[in-house]
Amino acid sequence: MKASYRPDLKRMPLSSLFYALGDPVRLKIVQTLIEQNEISCGECKSPLSKSTMSHHFKVLQQVGLIQRRGEGTSHYLSLRRAEIDRRLPGLLEALQRATHPL
Repeated sequence: MKASYRPDLKRMPLSSLFYALGDPVRLKIVQTLIEQNEISCGECKSPLSKSTMSHHFKVLQQVGLIQRRGEGTSHYLSLRRAEIDRRLPGLLEALQRATHPL
């Protein structure tokens, strides 16, 4: 299995990060990962096709927000929390509050 692509989040333009979060499907993926820490690709419930979901995962991975690890034939996604918190402190908390408003 090939190694997971991990761009340097410090060098990623903010416009690219916010572009990735600007799509409702990708935002929902990130919010799900905030709540569940790690999920398999198949656990992302969506009426969208598998290839469309793969595209959304790839966009999030290319901007450095998520990482993927393989285990057997399954792939698991998780947020790069430490890197995100260093680059954009408070972002994950704000996204979580947006999911569960007070």
